[in-house]
Amino acid sequence: MPRKFFEARYIPSGAMLPTLEINDRLLVNKFVYRFQEPQRKDIILFDLSEDQLQSESTFIKRIIGLPGENLEVKAGRVYVNNQPLQEDDYIAERPLYNWGSEQIPANSYFILGDNRNNSYDSHYWGFLPKDRIIGKATKIFWPPNRIGVIE
Repeated sequence: MPRKFFEARYIPSGAMLPTLEINDRLLVNKFVYRFQEPQRKDIILFDLSEDQLQSESTFIKRIIGLPGENLEVKAGRVYVNNQPLQEDDYIAERPLYNWGSEQIPANSYFILGDNRNNSYDSHYWGFLPKDRIIGKATKIFWPPNRIGVIE
């Protein structure tokens, strides 16, 4: 049976607003991380372990912190290694919570939804192991007025 390198997904919630809207249809590249490491700001498809699950089994969120980095959320900002992360171009609003300061373990990532205050993400369940990443969201293919590459 041929292996799938791309997978179509839809957005069921507002956790990634304003970047991804409810009912957007996406293409997820399931092959890209065989050739490169996940990068900060990549939007990824992943699944959670049984003890992290709330309701869904797969999620789409943005990578914010990389292995070995120190991450903290305070006073409405995300700090990576004590430096504020520039992200005004993609978040819905500044986070209304504090998290950390913690070092991200090897082979793990810190993942947040762009709609920071309405997203079930790392600030709830902790770090995402690399082996839980399914792929990188690369393109919106539906609806027609939103077709384009995901930045």
